[in-house]
Amino acid sequence: TPDCAVLHPARLVRGLVRAVERRGVRLLEGTRVTAIAPGSASTAHGTVTAEIVVRATEAWTPQLPGHERTMAPVYSLVIATEPLPPAAWEVIGLRRREAFADHRHLIVYGQRTVDDRLVFGGRGAPYHLGSRVRPAYDHEPRVFARLWSSLLELFPVLRGTAVTHAWGGPLGIPRDWCASVGLDRRTGLAWAGGYVGDGVSTTNLAGRTLRDLVLGHDTDLVGLPWVGHRSPPWEPEPLRWLGINAGLRMASVADAEEALTGRPSLVARRLAPLVGH
Repeated sequence: TPDCAVLHPARLVRGLVRAVERRGVRLLEGTRVTAIAPGSASTAHGTVTAEIVVRATEAWTPQLPGHERTMAPVYSLVIATEPLPPAAWEVIGLRRREAFADHRHLIVYGQRTVDDRLVFGGRGAPYHLGSRVRPAYDHEPRVFARLWSSLLELFPVLRGTAVTHAWGGPLGIPRDWCASVGLDRRTGLAWAGGYVGDGVSTTNLAGRTLRDLVLGHDTDLVGLPWVGHRSPPWEPEPLRWLGINAGLRMASVADAEEALTGRPSLVARRLAPLVGH
């Protein structure tokens, strides 16, 4: 489809950094915010004050006091092959670097890179009790192995190919799976997030919408349905841990059921309310 495009997310971020710094914005990386309140953001080194404070912390949101149940961090992991020869690409396709996915319940996605690697990712890593986020959770050998197995099912020509990179990170998931953006004029607290893995593109829309909200501009963006939306809180622990991990397991079972029967999964029907369908 001509409406699909791929990009390098890290390069996008670095480009945005250069763009905002040229406009005089000062970025303080590595400064951990421990709490937010109307008019202020607290850090280990002091308090920053501002008329409007924007919470755009995604998977790290539960680490802020008062937001423990606002978002659930669920991990998505990725593998990348060595550069593939032209003969392999003749079999695989993706000549125009099309991105791809399928309709399995445990989501997968992939794309061809500019240096001819095949990058393939998906869900399946466990949710950690208390919405914990740790660098160690970016690496789940069991999930990496399952991704490789799924990739071989899709493209058997890759058998014998080396996987040279594997990484991951947490997504922010609201209870109703609906992203939102908003500004409370009374408190000066604004927010954006809950992208459920679609943040590379959606954050751009969120940023432009927040701009108009903060500046008080009456534009089409501020009238979009997600503006001002408030997702319900997640269940308290350990119900949240039980529910999310059971849902991940059910998604895997639903995929196995459909592969076996060739029909829509009965398990998936039970899963639908949990994943916002």
